[in-house]
Amino acid sequence: MAIPPLAQVTQRVPQTTLADPAATVRRLILESRLRERVQPGARVALGVGSRGITTIPTLARAAIDALKELGLRPFIVAAMGSHGGATAAGQRELLAGYGITPEAMGVEVRTDMDTVVVGTSPVGLPIYFDKNAFEADAVVLLNRVKPHTDFHASIESGVLKMLVIGLGKRDGASQIHKLGLRGLKEVLPAVAKILVEKTPFALGLAILENADDLPADVVALEPEHILEREPALLDRARDLMARLPFDQIDVLIVGELGKNYSGAGMDPNVIGRLLVETQSDFERPVITRLAVLDVSEESHGNIVGIGFADLTTDRLVSRLDPGPFRINTLTSCCLERSRIPITLPTDHDVFQAAVDTCWRIDPIESRLVVIPNTLELGTLFVAPALEADVASHPHLQRVSEYEPVAFRPDGSLDQERMFPESVRGRRARGAGAYATHGAKA
Repeated sequence: MAIPPLAQVTQRVPQTTLADPAATVRRLILESRLRERVQPGARVALGVGSRGITTIPTLARAAIDALKELGLRPFIVAAMGSHGGATAAGQRELLAGYGITPEAMGVEVRTDMDTVVVGTSPVGLPIYFDKNAFEADAVVLLNRVKPHTDFHASIESGVLKMLVIGLGKRDGASQIHKLGLRGLKEVLPAVAKILVEKTPFALGLAILENADDLPADVVALEPEHILEREPALLDRARDLMARLPFDQIDVLIVGELGKNYSGAGMDPNVIGRLLVETQSDFERPVITRLAVLDVSEESHGNIVGIGFADLTTDRLVSRLDPGPFRINTLTSCCLERSRIPITLPTDHDVFQAAVDTCWRIDPIESRLVVIPNTLELGTLFVAPALEADVASHPHLQRVSEYEPVAFRPDGSLDQERMFPESVRGRRARGAGAYATHGAKA
């Protein structure tokens, strides 16, 4: 059976883009109540996590410089739970991959996994908190607010989750996740309230990203108001996030999964597959056959999320690093997402098998979509069966003719040619996967 030809489609949803995110971060810090909370010379821990925030090195450096401008002594602390194999070296490597290094930031980067116990959760478990952060005079957290990949509630991914799970290190992450959805929906907010009161947490900088994964806004969250204000930011983030523009897809090919794109490797809010034990999938989109071809370099062999796919490549699975993969999976307590699907030798084989098994008699009728990852959805490739959907959609435009899929002679997909402005494309040409807005273009 033939693989349908593909045409390039752009998705341009009207949205807000913050003109100068770094200047905004500086202004928010200088206008915050940090001056009242600490004296000049105080040590301030700036928490930075493992999410693939496009502008993270620029924003982190802006925060560091602003803290110095206040006469404070900042350092960076890793706030990423069990990621990086739950080791100091692994977390240092992850941060370096995002451009967060002592040389680039001009301050020390601490990734120690040591914690202190600062209280007891409502279910009787100890509450862990990063030792370096706890011993600082103040803690400032820089994180994206967005819908979570496992559950929906008033508090999902954001500054409060970073406070509880990110700075909880492996022990804190385990205490929340081991209770499944109850831990995330009920215990996490309760623990967050305790940590706001019992730690030096002094300011949150909440990043809201638009559909092009660039900052639409940065909002300062003071400790006194963060529990009330973060849920409203989550609602804004849900409206801003990128989505697939089709409700029904026969075949979805994802170029690469990765922790830099989603904590789940592939974002369930995009693909519609939740794969959380006892829970149902989302209503849209409905995807008959989902395949993923590769794992990002930034994931360092952690292929969590592979279980969302029905098909993958031998290449992707060969890049598995069992240590980080096993630790992250067992800590999350979402085991279904890490089951290895059917593997095939080449990308071409995966395409062919996906089309062959998507329940269409004639392959030209297959509603086939190709995306680089689940974070960057401004450029898609679609088969002719979706022509009417594209033509009738107010935010879609077909910008090329239908052509055969761009496979190399070895059967691999030329993702860099198809998606030159994706993280993978920028990485391949040495532009830096996580660059400033200007560098990204």
